Amino acid sequence: MMADPHSDDPALDEQRMQFVFELRRCGVTDTAVLNALERTPREQFLEGLFRARAYENTPLPIACGQTISQPSVVGLMTQALDVTKRCKVLEVGTGSGYQAAILSPLARRVYSLERHKPLARSATKLLERLGLVNVTVIARDGSRGLPEQAPFDRIILTAAAEDPPANLLAQLRVGGIMVLPVGQSDTVQQLIKVVKTESGLEYKDLGDVRFVPLVEGLAEDV
Repeated sequence: MMADPHSDDPALDEQRMQFVFELRRCGVTDTAVLNALERTPREQFLEGLFRARAYENTPLPIACGQTISQPSVVGLMTQALDVTKRCKVLEVGTGSGYQAAILSPLARRVYSLERHKPLARSATKLLERLGLVNVTVIARDGSRGLPEQAPFDRIILTAAAEDPPANLLAQLRVGGIMVLPVGQSDTVQQLIKVVKTESGLEYKDLGDVRFVPLVEGLAEDV
């Protein structure tokens, strides 16, 4: 299980306290989401010199040319997803595994798809080391979703699509929620929340973001 957020390092405790203050300032107010963010050791999802910047509210580079998302954006996306302990969640774009780690204590089950095999392997090892046994990371084309486990209560994309992918919406149950960035990869994108109802889809704009584009197919990483 993840460690208590309070450590024997006063400087680290101060960083985490300021981290939570900044998240609140940015609009992350859900107590369960804030607790998950505070208890998740973001430094373990980073390498080298970037570990010292773990509690800055900024995206940072990880392997395979990808990034770990800005913590406030992770918080706002998770908050909008409105996850409960009964939810089965699909994440498209594991990356470092940080978003999946935040979802883990909030959900019943998390399936996370990653097209870069090295990222999938490293995220799996780290999540296991943190004791997050309800997360399954799978190396596969995330744009196709995971139809064998559908329907999902919640779906989150950490890569930008031009529009909400129809095949992923088909894997979302009625009453379910999808949160994703939409827009062209070279422009400012919009973070949107989609609620699937009996009569159709309801959309809510959550603000401007910038994510890597959603790419089809498995990457050619070893």
